[in-house]
Amino acid sequence: MIKIKNYSDLDESFFEGRDFGTSLDMVKDVLLDVKSRGDAALFEYGAKFDLSAPKTLQIPVEELKNAAEKLKSGNPNLYDSLCYSRDLVLKFAKKQKECFNDFGIELEEGIFTGQKNIPVEKVGVYIPAGRFPLISTVVMTVTPALAAGVEDIILCTPPKIHPQERTLAEKQGLGISGKPFIDGKPYADENIMAAAYICGVRKAFACGGAQAIGAMAFGTQSIPKVDVIVGPGNKFVAEAKKMVYGNVGIDMIAGPTEVFIIADESANPKLVAADLLAQAEHDIVAQPILATNSKKLAQEVAQEIEKQLEELSTKATAEQSIENCGLIILCENLEQAVEVANKKAPEHLELAMEAGNERDKIVSLCRNYGSLFIGHESAEVFGDYAAGLNHTLPTSGSARFTGGLSVRVFLKTVTTLRTVSGTKGFVKSATAAGYLGDAEGLAAHAKAARLRIEK
Repeated sequence: MIKIKNYSDLDESFFEGRDFGTSLDMVKDVLLDVKSRGDAALFEYGAKFDLSAPKTLQIPVEELKNAAEKLKSGNPNLYDSLCYSRDLVLKFAKKQKECFNDFGIELEEGIFTGQKNIPVEKVGVYIPAGRFPLISTVVMTVTPALAAGVEDIILCTPPKIHPQERTLAEKQGLGISGKPFIDGKPYADENIMAAAYICGVRKAFACGGAQAIGAMAFGTQSIPKVDVIVGPGNKFVAEAKKMVYGNVGIDMIAGPTEVFIIADESANPKLVAADLLAQAEHDIVAQPILATNSKKLAQEVAQEIEKQLEELSTKATAEQSIENCGLIILCENLEQAVEVANKKAPEHLELAMEAGNERDKIVSLCRNYGSLFIGHESAEVFGDYAAGLNHTLPTSGSARFTGGLSVRVFLKTVTTLRTVSGTKGFVKSATAAGYLGDAEGLAAHAKAARLRIEK
């Protein structure tokens, strides 16, 4: 049963970041090994950690295309849904890009400054393929890169046994934990391959884990070095991304997922419970939170969670999340609920309220969140899959200082300067630079400025 607690009883630890990763020496060793030995290290770690260790790493484009065609004929609803999601995310991301304008301006007479937004050249995308292969994450990571203008996208995802080799692997008792199928054809989860092709990926590699992050960060004989790495993963992948940052850019370090719902008496307990469980089923440490000023709603939601849990195929995970990390907070009013939300800075923030002045007021007070979902019908799951928003969002309180994955991650905002000798602004800037150089004890700086105005 989900816990119900009064606002006054909240402990300060509730607001602390939730980072379940640790600094893992093993990850550091893997990265150094990949940097040193390249593909040889990738093959070795594939044989050690994966169920399949293919002879080569790059998945032929024809395999990606075949997976997409198979999905289109075998599951047209899913195929169309992926295309719809891709189109909305692309439309939204292109609109985002319009906000990053190039410009030029004469700040002072003869001092011409400017800004340019240039896409990075190569992007690496990591797509997990564990218990729930994240096909929607292909859309969310690849599409904004395309909208930004990135020309070269490299996708890495854990290997799977090729269909043509599954029978052989089964006969040999291979393709299970501790007994990988060695030297087969490069292959991956079929839906991930299909989504990759639908989104425009043509360079995909059957390589997973921290070693895949190292491969994209440093480059190997098969996998190109990239400029930015994006995409979620387990604690080993997250630690690897943290360690290679600086050598490459990254999107963010993602922690356990979370949702925070602010609801009043108008909320439907069935919908609120469903949204809390939708988050809870991700992971046993996912954090579903409800803040409300209605004790009646709190009790009804708690009962509805128990009822819906019995019908969930993911009950085992969701139930642990609800019991260990779930919470209903009883507040004196909705302003107090917003106060809690802003301090918590959740990944997803829902406002289960009717349209009107009160909801508008609450919207205006919300400032720390990854994405905000306004109104009873604006389910967070829409943002996960098919509403144009990106579902790669800040967790563990990092929404206090950053937003989610967007075209911004794939753009470099650079500046330019052009001056005209002898103009008023030129003389003033050179003079000021000279004095500032003197003050900092940087004589060459001061001289470089003064030489340009000395006659």
